[in-house]
Amino acid sequence: MCAAALEEYCGSTFWNVSYLKRPDPDLPLCVEQTVLVWIPLCFLWLCAPWHLLALCQSANVNTQPLSKLYICKQLVVSLLFLTAIAHLGVTLGEDFGPNSDQSSINAGYVFYVVMCLLSIDSASLFLFWLLLVVCDIFPFQTLLREALRLGEVPDVPRFSLFYISFGLELIALVLSTVADIPPEAKDLIKKVPFISESRSTVLFVFFSMVLKGYKQPLVQEDMWDLNESDSTAFINERFQHFMKPELDAARVRFQNKMKKKSAKTRDSAQEDPQQSGLSSGLGKGVSQDVLMMEERGKTEDEKKKKDSKEEENYPSSWLITTIYKTFKRILIESVCFKLLEDVLTFVSPQLLKLMISFTQDKSRYAWEGYLYAVLLMVVALLQSLTLQQYFQRCHVLGMKVRTALMAAVYKKALVVSNDTRKESTVGEMVNLMSADAQRFNDVTTSIHLLWSCPLQIIISIVFLWLELGPSVLAGVGVMVLIIPTNALIATKARKLQIENMKFKDKRMKIMNEILNGIKILKLYAWEPSFQKHVEDIRGEELKVMKKFAYLHSFSILTSCCIPALVSLATFAIFVSVSNDNVLTAEKAFTSISLFNILRAPLAMLPMLIASVVQTAVSKKRLEKFLAGEDIDSDIVRQDPSFSIVNLDIEPGQLVAVVGAVGSGKSSLMSALLGEMHSTKGFINIMGSLAFVPQQAWIQNATLKDNILFGSPHEEENFKKVIQACALAPDLELLPGGDLTEIGEKGINLSGGQKQRVSLARAVYSQADIYLLDDPLSAVDSHVGKHLFENVIGPNGILKNKTRILVTHGISFLPYVDKIVVLENGVISEVGSYENLRASGGAFSKFLDTYAKEQSNQGNSETEHFELIRDGDDAQPDGASEDTVSLTLEREDSIRRSQRNGSVRLRRNTSVKTSENADEPQKGQKLIEKETMETGQVKLGVFLQYLRAMGWGYSAMVFLIYFIQTAAFTGQNLWLSDWTGDSVEYYNMTYPSWKRDTRVGVFGALGVAQGLFVFLGTLLLANASINASRILYSRLLNNILRVPMVFFDTTPIGRVINRFAKDIFTIDEAIPASLRSCLLCLMSVLGTVFVICLVTPFFAIVIIPLALIYFFVQRFYIATSRQLRRLDSVSRSPIYSHFGETVSGLSVIRAYKHQDRFLKHNEVTIDENLKSIYLRIVSDRWLAIRLEFVGNLVVFFAALFAVISRDSIDSNVVGLSVSYALNVTQTLNWLVMTTSALETNIVAVERVNEYTQLKNEADWVTDTRPPQMWPEAGRVQFENFKVRYRPELDLVLHGITCDIDSTEKIGIVGRTGAGKSSLTNCLFRIIEAAEGCIRIDDVDISTIGLHDLRNRLTIIPQDPVLFSGSLRMNLDPFDKFSDEEIWRVLELSHLQSYVSGLQEGLQHKVAEGGENLSVGQRQLLCLARALLRKSRILILDEATAAVDLETDNLIQNTIHKEFSDCTVLTIAHRLHSIMDSSRVMVLDAGKILEFDSPSNLLEKEGHFYAMAKDAGITLESNTHL
Repeated sequence: MCAAALEEYCGSTFWNVSYLKRPDPDLPLCVEQTVLVWIPLCFLWLCAPWHLLALCQSANVNTQPLSKLYICKQLVVSLLFLTAIAHLGVTLGEDFGPNSDQSSINAGYVFYVVMCLLSIDSASLFLFWLLLVVCDIFPFQTLLREALRLGEVPDVPRFSLFYISFGLELIALVLSTVADIPPEAKDLIKKVPFISESRSTVLFVFFSMVLKGYKQPLVQEDMWDLNESDSTAFINERFQHFMKPELDAARVRFQNKMKKKSAKTRDSAQEDPQQSGLSSGLGKGVSQDVLMMEERGKTEDEKKKKDSKEEENYPSSWLITTIYKTFKRILIESVCFKLLEDVLTFVSPQLLKLMISFTQDKSRYAWEGYLYAVLLMVVALLQSLTLQQYFQRCHVLGMKVRTALMAAVYKKALVVSNDTRKESTVGEMVNLMSADAQRFNDVTTSIHLLWSCPLQIIISIVFLWLELGPSVLAGVGVMVLIIPTNALIATKARKLQIENMKFKDKRMKIMNEILNGIKILKLYAWEPSFQKHVEDIRGEELKVMKKFAYLHSFSILTSCCIPALVSLATFAIFVSVSNDNVLTAEKAFTSISLFNILRAPLAMLPMLIASVVQTAVSKKRLEKFLAGEDIDSDIVRQDPSFSIVNLDIEPGQLVAVVGAVGSGKSSLMSALLGEMHSTKGFINIMGSLAFVPQQAWIQNATLKDNILFGSPHEEENFKKVIQACALAPDLELLPGGDLTEIGEKGINLSGGQKQRVSLARAVYSQADIYLLDDPLSAVDSHVGKHLFENVIGPNGILKNKTRILVTHGISFLPYVDKIVVLENGVISEVGSYENLRASGGAFSKFLDTYAKEQSNQGNSETEHFELIRDGDDAQPDGASEDTVSLTLEREDSIRRSQRNGSVRLRRNTSVKTSENADEPQKGQKLIEKETMETGQVKLGVFLQYLRAMGWGYSAMVFLIYFIQTAAFTGQNLWLSDWTGDSVEYYNMTYPSWKRDTRVGVFGALGVAQGLFVFLGTLLLANASINASRILYSRLLNNILRVPMVFFDTTPIGRVINRFAKDIFTIDEAIPASLRSCLLCLMSVLGTVFVICLVTPFFAIVIIPLALIYFFVQRFYIATSRQLRRLDSVSRSPIYSHFGETVSGLSVIRAYKHQDRFLKHNEVTIDENLKSIYLRIVSDRWLAIRLEFVGNLVVFFAALFAVISRDSIDSNVVGLSVSYALNVTQTLNWLVMTTSALETNIVAVERVNEYTQLKNEADWVTDTRPPQMWPEAGRVQFENFKVRYRPELDLVLHGITCDIDSTEKIGIVGRTGAGKSSLTNCLFRIIEAAEGCIRIDDVDISTIGLHDLRNRLTIIPQDPVLFSGSLRMNLDPFDKFSDEEIWRVLELSHLQSYVSGLQEGLQHKVAEGGENLSVGQRQLLCLARALLRKSRILILDEATAAVDLETDNLIQNTIHKEFSDCTVLTIAHRLHSIMDSSRVMVLDAGKILEFDSPSNLLEKEGHFYAMAKDAGITLESNTHL
């Protein structure tokens, strides 16, 4: 019906098959003039509504200057419009007749011109031009052939107009491939090219970055900006929006589940309310002084109960639905592309079948063969395009899921309650952000395979059934039998994975502590013990990894054998069932290509299941953390250890809180901040809070940023605060003034400076209420006095504010409005100083004991204050709340920063010019920028890895994989030969011996390749674990031996990154990419070999294709490698910032700055996303080009088969083309795996970088001191000079002094005088530049470091403890008996506490000693010293953080126990050294005075001035 109407319209035949049944086929003229004209037009009309809608919506008229490209496009379209008009004119000029009618196209042109003039630039127009050109090819050749046949052009005007318009269409098509960017959008496009064009995205043609990366190594500044929808803020907001209702629903489900158990719990809670309160009350406040000693045993029971309930005591099963809802759109898009790609996959085998039947039938026209060759290429191209679109979406989805989870974990960490926080260490939280979020990223990229693999398997089986009938069931049977094996492997793998994660967490936790406490390990010479501990855990971890690798080899064996076994079973049954069933080339190679399609989903499924299993573990960890309790913001909570706390503080009052160690002072602060868990009651706070923790928390930012803390900068106020907090003199000494960058955890500030910065931050914030947790303990008495007078006291800046001050300094108490005395968590007395003094209670007794030094306090002045500032060594240990903060402040090596400025200024320029006087000189940069190797990974790095694997292993693996490829190729050549039998035995009975031989050899070769892969993978697993072991122990070994200065200039996050991310890559990623790389390489070589064997012509094409391939790969790898490096470098700051946030949580919360930190986290993640996003695009860029090369291989293999079809058999054609069809993916994989290998091997490079760091001196040398050395303990400095780094100035300028045996020496001096440097030199933390130190006449630079450090004892300023038992913290080498340990615990006043613990000496110390109060930690450090009992003891102002009572205990013990030792004390509180034999006054690295305290006071020199400031005079000294 329709055809008749068209014939009437055309005036000629619409369709006749005879047009095709000839050597030069053509389409009927009617089809060309109707259908081919209407196809592009219909497409355009269909797209029109969208464009018109877009036009209407963009109301603003574009008045910008037009681009050249736009003008060119308009010109071409105008010319086309003119040809259309001319066409119309010609038609109207002749007798009007339908047979010459092309006028219908004019309507299209008119419409198009309107569209173009309205400047709509879109992918649909590009497709319109493409369709137009393709459809016009047919009339193009028809007109040409007609002219050649007649020998003349019958209709010159139409002929000319058609070819002119065809040329213009081609130009328009080319122009439309380039996006027309309006000038005003140019800058934006440079930053965010993704917004320019959807058309470019089809081919990823715009990727100029590849070129840039090839020319020069990329840096972070080259990265494009993100689209808003890809930014962390947007993703996080969306994720939170869906997460809230899902989590609420999960909580409801969880509560319902718990209701059944609640009755039991309620009963037990009523029996012992005190206990249930405590377990959650050990809040990580600012210090854990509140943990009263006798209650510790109970918490242990609690813990055990809790572990048994661990199963699922949190709302679960809500994370996946949240992720689905958040990213629904991109998921659905990727499903569509994947579906299309899967369908296209099955077109190729059908075309192959047609191709083989074409080569068998020599009578068919050659054009059919060429058509099949072209179709094979077109299908392959379409498949490539859809596949890359699918991959692009999946990888972006993976990136977004990872981002959402990282942002959610960070956000949660800011609001998490202390109970939840106690459950995971900082290390574990960082792991949630790194490892677990990454797992989700990896699994999301391949999540669609969960439905796609089964779909592909089903479709393959259907097509195979059509080829081979029911015999295909044999193959399916084999697959079904394999499934339980895989399931079993997956379950086992899961268990191993969980075990592996446990060891990883444990190892990272210890590494974190080691790196944070490295100074202590060096001072005590404890490195070997900790090294052994870490290596033991690592050994366990590697055992698990080995098991996992063996399991993996087994699953690879199954996945490799499946296709071989399946094809064997199918073909064997097929030929056995009946003698009529002969294996023809058509059947065999169509089946083989279907089996090849089957190979991928069958190999992917077990791997996918394994990664889903791993992700399930991560899902649980994330759900548990994200569903944890938030801190309750409605009531400011109160701590249960305060049995009765009723406290009312008036606005504007100054309230002091006093009490012994562990009486609950810091807990009261935590309660006021809402950080504690309340059992009942509430706290009402009117106004904003500012908080100064007991241990200052300093950010890695400039000094100014630390003080402003997000508040706007007001110069006058800022200056006032700086003056009041005594920071002005420090700023003069710091190289960049207030713009000096403070290192991680404030390492280039002394303890006193940090505390003053912390106080300045609070003062600057202008809050209503100030919570000051002992801020004066870390500073010298005269500085403390200044701070009290100018800031805290009745005349200070804060005089009209409400202030709550926890203090150990009695001298300030007379000036406060109210004193609160705490005893065991109970307020024992409240009142003014006079009232409490008169009442004769606990407070007045406390005063009588400790107030002796007060006599002159009242009338001392602060005359030369700016001269004398705090001692540089009060180093409270960061914020005590969490590991990261419980670090040893590695103050010393940068102490010079105060004078020589070894601190970096924040500058944007990275090129330093010598002319700029204000640029930091060499050696002034404190935290060096992380080095990032650029350019190609050196061959040496590969060789190092292979050497670590073992040369024998490496060679064996290579050989075995080679044999496997030979077996694979042999099997297919055998099959090709087998299909030749169908021609040989045509119409004859097929002999059974022949059949059995064919099947037998085919099967044997199949099994052989499986076994060889299995063997190769096993060997590779052993080799790579070998490499992991060697590389890790080298790294650990070296890191423990590098000098302290390295840790001062390197952020811990960076070192941790080597131990976490890089070692993870070496353990897991490199072996996998090495295996894939080898297999792909062999596979490609096999393919090329087979195609060349079949069609030798192909060898001609190999060279140009290989060249294209090589260049594309070189281009890409340069960029990809650099992007991966940028990725790992931009990752470190995310984790550093996270660690910093967790350690300063109470401060951030107190100031209500959570939002600002969230923003900062978003910016940091965005920086990282930029490089990841570009990497995804660069992968797609490469894949499109490589697959194009692969598609050309298919095309040429088919083309040459058609050309030489008379000389070759159909079975060989089948072999060649089916191999070629496989090559596209393999080529793609080859580059992906080689570049993945090259980028992963960077981890080896990074680890090697740290194994080649310069070490400190040997731990033990040939020159060993006598066994009993030092017997006398005499110390001599001889013209001793020292500098921190070769390029810095001297710190000590020729110290010469002689300290006799058993002398007690006090060392005093202002910040930067060199006090700590002196002690560092004794331990050779820094080596002499000139001169020497002799101890009992042995020059210490001649003996090993451990021989030296083991014979000296130090009680450091910061009490650093490690997680493990109490015993391990005292004696990590198990040198001493339990009796000796109990004896020192008694001497250090800890015996009653430890014996009260359930586990005694085996009591577990939390990470960083968090479950002990600061005072208890200090006493443990005293116990360590007592245990070593060496002849020389150094006290680094060990009592700065304890109250006077504990201080007294420590002093008495030291006096008694170390009376026969030489004791050097670095002093803050001058009264603590007034009974020394002599006092050394240091200034700027020189000894100013060195004599007995009484002589120095008489002299009225420097010491006298300091003593006067501290309120000590000659009379009071004699009185003392």
